[in-house]
Amino acid sequence: MDKPLIYLDNNATTPLHPRVKEAMTCAMEVFGNPSSLHAFGRKARRMVEEARESVATFIGANPEEIIFTGSGSEGNNTILSMFTSCGCHCSFKNKVTGRLITTAIEHPCILETSECLIDKGVSVTKVGVDAFGKIDMDELKKAMDEEAGLVSVMMANNEIGTIQDIAKIAKMAKERGVFFHSDAVQAVGKIEVDVKELGVDFLTLSAHKIYGPKGIGAIYVKSGVPICPMIRGGHQERGLRAGTENTIGIVGLGKAIEMRRAEMADESKRLLTFKTKLIRGIKEKIADVRFNGHPTDSLNGTVSVSFAGAEGESILLYLDLEGIAVSTASACASGSLDPSHVLMATGMPIEQAHGSIRISMGRETTEKDIDYVLEVLPRVIEKIRSMSSVYTRPKACG
Repeated sequence: MDKPLIYLDNNATTPLHPRVKEAMTCAMEVFGNPSSLHAFGRKARRMVEEARESVATFIGANPEEIIFTGSGSEGNNTILSMFTSCGCHCSFKNKVTGRLITTAIEHPCILETSECLIDKGVSVTKVGVDAFGKIDMDELKKAMDEEAGLVSVMMANNEIGTIQDIAKIAKMAKERGVFFHSDAVQAVGKIEVDVKELGVDFLTLSAHKIYGPKGIGAIYVKSGVPICPMIRGGHQERGLRAGTENTIGIVGLGKAIEMRRAEMADESKRLLTFKTKLIRGIKEKIADVRFNGHPTDSLNGTVSVSFAGAEGESILLYLDLEGIAVSTASACASGSLDPSHVLMATGMPIEQAHGSIRISMGRETTEKDIDYVLEVLPRVIEKIRSMSSVYTRPKACG
């Protein structure tokens, strides 16, 4: 009997929504350059602007505040690059000065760019988090008072699912005259996001986390705040992101956003039910486990769990043999033998961090899938632990 194939790595990427695929297939027939003035170009331009309107409406922005990018990582890099952009030949005289403040649990595209900025003379402060992945607000407040120029805080963590109080942080930044950016790649389309209510100056999102195509994302840039192009050489996106627009990808993002508007609320409720069942089942069937991330302020589709006496990579591979796809940490960090920087930042011992996996559910996840995981996972952990020369089983009470 063939094993089922169960995909539980939706925080890494999601399958295309059927309606998104339909929209992109139709868009393939529209080959005109959106910058061209003839009928072929105008048709493509209309499709791009309709998608821009869809994205803007969904997050409470104005269409002119949305800039399409090639990915969430590009969007994040664009915002942070303002610390070093705007040389004497640039028409955008908007270089950000002061200290960059971010956190220890950001996505690698923020952390590695921060290291690059340090090499270029920019002062960077990485604020710590507590055991649940919540930012240390006192430490953040202190850092903001030290000539900060930009604060960048992830809205929802890709590994443990913890959601930060972005509105509170944005208010703190505004009171101090500091620009505020939030990487919302894992949040948009999963929780309610309204840029005006949150009070952010910049926000990043990506299509392939919400059943859209890879290779397309967007940034929200509040009207009137400084922004500089990271990719230059064209007038596209109001001169802020050069390069002929990816019409097919943009249409896919627009349709993905449209489907999120229709499906997000019901999906969120369903995933919370699955998450509750999964956590309860693991607790009942497997000893020596620890669940990571905040118990309530977290994404409904994300479960991060650590197993004593079992390596995360071994768990992943054994589950894969059973037809179950999960991850050990961020997909962007896969291939590395280093423990998760997110789990380490929460104070987790290195051995425990190595024994962690992430289960991230999505719109195609069913209760039957969860039942299968709860059937397979206990025997996988038992098998790995039985081969361990260092794992000691907890003594029974009585």
